[in-house]
Amino acid sequence: MPGGRSAALPTFPWDTLAEVTALARSHPDGIVDLSVGTPVDPVAPVIRDALAAASSAPGYPTTAGTAALRNAAVAALQRRYGVTGLRESAVLPVIGTKEVIAWLPTLLGLGEQHTVVVPELAYPTYEVGARLAGATWMRSDTPQSLDGPAPAMVYLNSPSNPTGAIATEAELRAVVDWARAHDVLVVSDECYLGLGWDAEPRSVLHPAVCDGDHRGLLAVHSLSKTSSLAGYRAGFVAGDPAVVAELLAVRKHAGMMVPTPIQAAMTAALGDDAHEREQRDRYARRRALLLPAMQAAGFTVELSQGGLYLWATRGEPCRNSLEWLAQRGILVAPGEFYGPSGVQHVRVALTATDERIAAAVARLD
Repeated sequence: MPGGRSAALPTFPWDTLAEVTALARSHPDGIVDLSVGTPVDPVAPVIRDALAAASSAPGYPTTAGTAALRNAAVAALQRRYGVTGLRESAVLPVIGTKEVIAWLPTLLGLGEQHTVVVPELAYPTYEVGARLAGATWMRSDTPQSLDGPAPAMVYLNSPSNPTGAIATEAELRAVVDWARAHDVLVVSDECYLGLGWDAEPRSVLHPAVCDGDHRGLLAVHSLSKTSSLAGYRAGFVAGDPAVVAELLAVRKHAGMMVPTPIQAAMTAALGDDAHEREQRDRYARRRALLLPAMQAAGFTVELSQGGLYLWATRGEPCRNSLEWLAQRGILVAPGEFYGPSGVQHVRVALTATDERIAAAVARLD
């Protein structure tokens, strides 16, 4: 019935920014849009060549993904992030990580009798996924301290969107140990894992966190940020073989298949570290310019140890900061999008061209 499902969902956050967007666009030198983490840099030739070479693909792709892709993911996680003991069968490609996060509770059979825990400040799609499944959801950064029955699923996100905070090995291990004792699935959103600046992020699948035992753990990985593949909708999950097998079985019935050319492009991206390092260096340079400019403009930047965002405050309502920046042609995201404790913060993305970052820095002077 029209309106039935959407009525249970919150207003899409960015739909509330029309007026302040218009204000930022009115700047004589144009808008600097730092509100959404949308990549702007070119896709590496090695990835585009792989996409083109696989473009003659008349048949259906497999939901499980090619063996080459799964093996490339296993190798990349070990090479880049120190993940060991992962089996190729415990990797599953997805049509962008937003899709899998939004549908994960539903795909795993969660419903109104289940609870999903999301971080205090969190990517809104965690909540949306729980709502779509009809599950209860709640906020907590320390789910092991909650009273009452154990939840069915807990989300971790390090480096965090929106704050950039990086969880320590001890913090991750505390959640993993508690979750295993209470039969709780831990879903670690690791889309920014390759972007640590002031600390080194760890995967929940790293042996220092889980002793090489991936039972009850699911890591979510995206190529949108590290390889500028947001337009390709390229991601994968990895971890507990039983959970991955359950997702595979349901996704087969639902027709959730990553197109064959995209799988080939993902394989190339996961096999090539040079372009990933180059992209990381771009973001590091932009951060080195934007961070001191925000601080000089009177903002305190908090928690932002990694990721693609600066979590900034002037100790005022976030909409006031939003308007102040928009008057200078800079559009950012209000912290209230991410939870009640973000009402005095704004999230400032590093995902703009060098020219637009330089323009923002000049306007903040």
